[in-house]
Amino acid sequence: MDSKEYVKSLIAKAKIAQQKYEQFNQAEVDVVVREIAKVVFDNAVELARMAADETRMGVFEDKIKKNQGKAKILWHSLKPKKSVGIINRNEETGIVEIAKPVGVVGAVTPCTNPIVTPMCNAMFALKGRNAIIIAPHPRAKRCGKYTVELFNKALEKYNVPENLIQIIEEPSVELTNELMKAVDVVVATGGMGMVKAAYSSGKPAYGVGAGNVQCIVDRDVELKEAVPKIIAGRIFDNGIICSGEQTVIAPEEDYDKIIEEFKMNGAYYIDDKDEKEALRKVLFVDGIMNKDVVGQSVQKIAEMANLDIPKDTKVILVEADGIGTEDILCKEKMCPVIAAFRYKEFSEAVSIAQANLDVEGKGHSVCIHSNNTANIEYAGVNLTISRLLVNQICATSNGGSFFNGLAPTTTLGCGSWGNNSVSENVDYKHFINVSRIGYFIKDAKVPGDEELWGE
Repeated sequence: MDSKEYVKSLIAKAKIAQQKYEQFNQAEVDVVVREIAKVVFDNAVELARMAADETRMGVFEDKIKKNQGKAKILWHSLKPKKSVGIINRNEETGIVEIAKPVGVVGAVTPCTNPIVTPMCNAMFALKGRNAIIIAPHPRAKRCGKYTVELFNKALEKYNVPENLIQIIEEPSVELTNELMKAVDVVVATGGMGMVKAAYSSGKPAYGVGAGNVQCIVDRDVELKEAVPKIIAGRIFDNGIICSGEQTVIAPEEDYDKIIEEFKMNGAYYIDDKDEKEALRKVLFVDGIMNKDVVGQSVQKIAEMANLDIPKDTKVILVEADGIGTEDILCKEKMCPVIAAFRYKEFSEAVSIAQANLDVEGKGHSVCIHSNNTANIEYAGVNLTISRLLVNQICATSNGGSFFNGLAPTTTLGCGSWGNNSVSENVDYKHFINVSRIGYFIKDAKVPGDEELWGE
């Protein structure tokens, strides 16, 4: 069977399943969505082991935390949401909103998140009474297939129609492209090439922009609290999270003190010219991130760069020689390496962050450690970002947390800055159509011309 016929068969089965599933009521839908999360939560260790072994990147223990944590926060967020029938009635405007499925969702998932991204996409799709077909990264096809098998086995007891969740078992670029052209809606999480292909598929698509999270440290923070958070975010799953902290932008007068705090928390600091250059050559090949260092341990990175680091080193902290295009270390580094910068006025810190984002990561996120509301909101107003995370571990909180109001997700929209269709965390609401009834408002007050145009 050629690729077009194979995808056509998947779509045909998905449509039959979706039409049956569309008859489920809200309570029945929510039982199904809960079960998806519970499968990953209950099998977190086994799935983490499979993902680490197959992809050969990241940290097994962190993948367990990710599987458990994401399952919990996603279900907690989706549990009370209405997604079937009338979901909102506004007496003041006379608008009644009715949720309806989008149909068949095509989900392109990455090898950096081979378990929780399929889980997240499936939960969103099924919350809206859609079917879903997953196109996994070839480097994560076995753990993806097994995860979908677990989903389907768990859903049997709820009389869920067969083929509601499907996966391409032998993924390829050709099959993924065919899938994106055939489904009703595409969600693409992964490399920018695949995201661009999703937007070129001719179907409505949600994608992500490149990560390169800048981290600003304000003058008024407790360093013993801020620095461990920054390190925790940078090293989580060996740095493969798109929301992971990439830089530390520190006040000039406190720079040395901040560096010392990093060292006390397991950082190996580089300000030597030769060591910097050795690190650059390992991290980037012809200006592009070296695929052989993605998700690798700090010890392996150091070995590849011939750096002699202590055995208990957690992260490499390197002094940058410029901002933006002046130093390649300003780009995203998908491993436990973080670049350091100095600033004088707070406005300069924001300018440094923006210069680095202009090279890579525009539209994604910045995190800030500050207790100064004016500075926080200055950064929010002036940076081309979709999220500004305050006093949190960005890698594990930017995609939603119990401690912030961001929608839990694994797909972080980056707006027009990142060539994306949305500048928010992609959520279940992006996988429902909404019909609106507009009632006549008989007591509506119509302003006169003087009231309307008068100054």
